[in-house]
Amino acid sequence: MTEIVAPRLASTVLLLRDGKAAAGDGKSRAEVEVFMMVRHHQIEFNSGALVFPGGSVDKNDKEIAADPALYSGGEGLDADALGFRIAAIRETFEESGILLARPKGSKDLVDAKRASEIAVAHRADLNEGKISFLKVLTDNGMLLALDELVPYAHWITPEGMPKRFDTWFFLAAAPPEQLGAHDGKESTDSVWVSPREALEGGETGRFKLPFPTTRNLIRLGKQGSVEAALADSAGKSIVTVMPVMTKTATGRQLRIPKEAGYDGEVFDVGAMG
Repeated sequence: MTEIVAPRLASTVLLLRDGKAAAGDGKSRAEVEVFMMVRHHQIEFNSGALVFPGGSVDKNDKEIAADPALYSGGEGLDADALGFRIAAIRETFEESGILLARPKGSKDLVDAKRASEIAVAHRADLNEGKISFLKVLTDNGMLLALDELVPYAHWITPEGMPKRFDTWFFLAAAPPEQLGAHDGKESTDSVWVSPREALEGGETGRFKLPFPTTRNLIRLGKQGSVEAALADSAGKSIVTVMPVMTKTATGRQLRIPKEAGYDGEVFDVGAMG
């Protein structure tokens, strides 16, 4: 009997901004854009894929969660929920340079100039494990803006896979003028792209899109603005998705809960690594 691998806790952020209107069926319509990155081809998980910034919850995230003086918007959240949100902001900063935080005493998010200064000073060392995110925050007088994150989805890798994640997806409006850039190590490219463009790229082979990424892009593509996307998800009940995987004559088939609100229940996905 194959041993079931326990999933690692992880977080992913869909950073959003309002894009230009796109033409379709003779009419123009507004499109939201999302920040995405191409993972390095030598990365073990989802190598070469176009993904949202994110990664595993770590010990340091839990240390930050234990000190409410380091964040705002954590009221009523338990330790695990706090850890997911803190990891989401840390991973976003590590992978894109975008910082969802506020200077102590301010109600406004850190501006692009200051966020860039913090990224230049600390991002490389943070990615290499030479400095902790807690120290970055305290040395720069920052509070994590947990209230900027809107829970969007919860996916758990199917049983039977050799590497599994228990991942929370969050939506967040990108802070004004914080444009983001890949780190050149874990990711080799980055782009602001509409869900439509990303999905078209997946169909033509321009992009490699993991199954959960595709489903969330299709869902996000129904929203015409950042405000609409955030409002649609605010307070909405999240149905956990752990696809059930079965073998077929042509590869694999995945079944997900209908009540999760995606574009179907059963999907033929071909061979999976």
